[in-house]
Amino acid sequence: MFSWIFIPWLLQIPTLLWAYSSSECYFRITEEFHHEGDVVIGAFFPLHTFYTGKTLPDDTKPNFYVDFYLQYNFKNYQFVLALVFAIEEINRNPYLLPNTSLGFYFRNVPYAERDILENAFIWITGIKDYIANYNCRKKSKSAAVLTGTALAASAQVGTLMQLYKTPQLTFGPFDPILDDRRQFYSLYQMAPKDTSISLALVALMLHFKWSWVGLILPDDHKGTHIVSELRRELEINRICIAFVKMIPGTWTSLSNKFWKNLGEIQNLSANVIIIYGDTYSLQGLMRNIGQLLMTGKVWVLNAQWDYINHADYFLLDSFHGSLIFSQHLGESFEFTNFIRTVNPYKYPKDNYLPKIWFLFFKCAFSEIDCHLLENCHPNASLDLLPRHIFDIVMSEESYNIYNAVYTVAHSLHKMSLQQVEIQQYTNGKPQMEFFPWQLHPFLRKVHANNHVGGHLDADWKQKLGPDYDIFNFWNFPKGLGLKVKVGTFSSNAPLGQQLSLTEQMIRWPISFTKIPHSVCLKSCGPGFRKIALEYRVVCCYGCIPCPDNEISNETDVDQCVKCPESQYANAEKKQCLEKTVSFLAHEDPLGMALTTTALCLSALTAMVLGVFVKNRDTPIVKANNRALSYTLLITLTICFLCSLLFIGRPNTATCILQQTIFGVAFTVALSTVLAKAITVVIAFKITFPGRMVRWLMISKAPNLIIPICTLIQLVICGMWMAISPPFIDQDAYAEHGHIIILCNKGSAVAFHCVLGYLCSLALGSYTMAFLSRNLPDTFNEAKFLSFSMQVFFCVWVTFLPVYHSTKGKDMVAMEVFSILASSAALLGLIFAPKCYIILLRPDRNSLNLIKHKTHSQRNKHLRH
Repeated sequence: MFSWIFIPWLLQIPTLLWAYSSSECYFRITEEFHHEGDVVIGAFFPLHTFYTGKTLPDDTKPNFYVDFYLQYNFKNYQFVLALVFAIEEINRNPYLLPNTSLGFYFRNVPYAERDILENAFIWITGIKDYIANYNCRKKSKSAAVLTGTALAASAQVGTLMQLYKTPQLTFGPFDPILDDRRQFYSLYQMAPKDTSISLALVALMLHFKWSWVGLILPDDHKGTHIVSELRRELEINRICIAFVKMIPGTWTSLSNKFWKNLGEIQNLSANVIIIYGDTYSLQGLMRNIGQLLMTGKVWVLNAQWDYINHADYFLLDSFHGSLIFSQHLGESFEFTNFIRTVNPYKYPKDNYLPKIWFLFFKCAFSEIDCHLLENCHPNASLDLLPRHIFDIVMSEESYNIYNAVYTVAHSLHKMSLQQVEIQQYTNGKPQMEFFPWQLHPFLRKVHANNHVGGHLDADWKQKLGPDYDIFNFWNFPKGLGLKVKVGTFSSNAPLGQQLSLTEQMIRWPISFTKIPHSVCLKSCGPGFRKIALEYRVVCCYGCIPCPDNEISNETDVDQCVKCPESQYANAEKKQCLEKTVSFLAHEDPLGMALTTTALCLSALTAMVLGVFVKNRDTPIVKANNRALSYTLLITLTICFLCSLLFIGRPNTATCILQQTIFGVAFTVALSTVLAKAITVVIAFKITFPGRMVRWLMISKAPNLIIPICTLIQLVICGMWMAISPPFIDQDAYAEHGHIIILCNKGSAVAFHCVLGYLCSLALGSYTMAFLSRNLPDTFNEAKFLSFSMQVFFCVWVTFLPVYHSTKGKDMVAMEVFSILASSAALLGLIFAPKCYIILLRPDRNSLNLIKHKTHSQRNKHLRH
């Protein structure tokens, strides 16, 4: 974490940049201090550095420059306070290292890599002008060394400590290089491995349905490792990477070089960008992003940062609305309360506290001693400083420092218990004497609880992935920021319950008024599904409407869901609606028309029957076999009325009656027509002896055709009803939004057999009538019979293909129409001419006219 105190136009506070001549006390205070103890822990923290602007060399001092500046990072001063807090807690604990006090020796670690080892050599040798391989300390009380946060500092100091086998504990981010036990045998990393950071980032992407993200990573071994791990997890969950930008290794926290490609990111379609790395490697990137005011992106980070906004505009900040994954830490109320009590008077040997009080609380250095301050506000406290200058909440690094001190203390305690017999007492006080390398076996086996709700487990080879707290960054005027905890991620929780978020607390960047979308192309809304596009990644897909009777009520679905048979998709294909039950009802326009037609035709047939009964003794009625005419008219009435069985809500009884009554009634009608035709043929065409003809006519033998043909049809219908009778069925697909209730024929073969038998009767009747078509007109109705059979045959032959090509109510209506049409053909073509003579031309319905016409026909026949 870096809050540099050196640029006046950044901080909007009194001038924080001093040349050596600015304040003498700044250079009279040494940049090191210590706290005495029986056992001492070395601490190398990055708190300040020197730099030059124009690199003008000093003529009087070698390796010095005229424009030499001192640069502080006071936010890192929390590291020192965490060290002090842990040591004071341990020294007060009578059960941990009793009769042994802990102390520390602090020296600054400069950020220039070439100067890192300088203070380490001073600490080892005990003299400022150190000589390698020489130790001027009379007695070493050192137990271990704390280093961090950068890899370079830990690696260089670790190489040196390796020579002396001195335990080294690092508090910076976990680094695989430092985990190499062959190269760094004496080094222990306090930070846990980021084994679950990829899972945490992917879980966040899935939660907000972000499928198109960018990656910005450091161009080093950690960046190479995490990009492969992230790419694998993202691909498994079908999240695509829009771009990958690797930050060059030369980009240090002090780099002011503007990234030429950074501006291009603002114009890319990915609204969510993951930035992975440590604070040291990301500082230059953060500064440039902040200067660009990129308010149209959601930044997802794995590290804290100390970007200082110099704008006065409310919420106008590149990182406002960012989401930050931070290692879950225990509650640190005691540490926070401790920081509130810290002041230069409580720790007079501390070299940094006077500078902080001087800079921020307007205190003046005493002319006598630079450690003393004058004219200070009595209630001045670190708690009053802005959070971007100093944060009183324990950071990850401070938490690791705190745990490192406790790890060393517990290791020393266990070692002391094994070495009680060799304890030497000086002035009545036990004095612990040991070599630092003797601490290694105990460091590897530490298992203990610390005092801030954490657990120490120094199983350095097997570390579980940490839990993460998710913070949302809120910006306020004057560059003040606030990190608000909005969720957690626990890799040990059950799948699906690892991520927990409070979305209501999240503040998004100023460019978004709701949860941002980050997709390659426009999302497929409800009613549509995704379709893969050729030569595009899986996240760049097209959208097509759902197929018929399928819906999608979510965004970006791969497949639409088919509605149940009892439901149908609405027009937008967003939800399934219950289908309404439907059938050919009497109330429907089509049903009403067919019902009216059937009733009218049956009434008309009854009227014709009445006319025939009333005029039963007239020649025209008697000449055409009066009994067969009555039978045919009654049968046609039944045919018209049986069509009503097809209209209305069907049930099992009506389904059976429909087919049986239809088949039997039409069989009677057609067999009656056949009997009439045969009677005519017998009377005028067949050359039998006169007595035989007279017997056939008197006995009315042709009338036997009716019961014989009917019996055959009854046998067919009986077999049909016995084997596979009609039943109630539903058609959920014939009409959109409706379930059609209708009668299923049961056996299609039996149904076609009934129709085939009827057509064969019609064909037989037509043949008989055709043979007698040229007989005298007065007695001959053969022409009308043959024509009616032609119409009947055409109706039912046409019926079959049309019937099988329709569905639902139309299929039922087609059958009713065929029944009415064929029955009407028989009625109209056979009886209309007779009714015309009976009602309109009664003069032609007389015996004298018939005799006269018969005599004329015979004379005409003789002349020919």
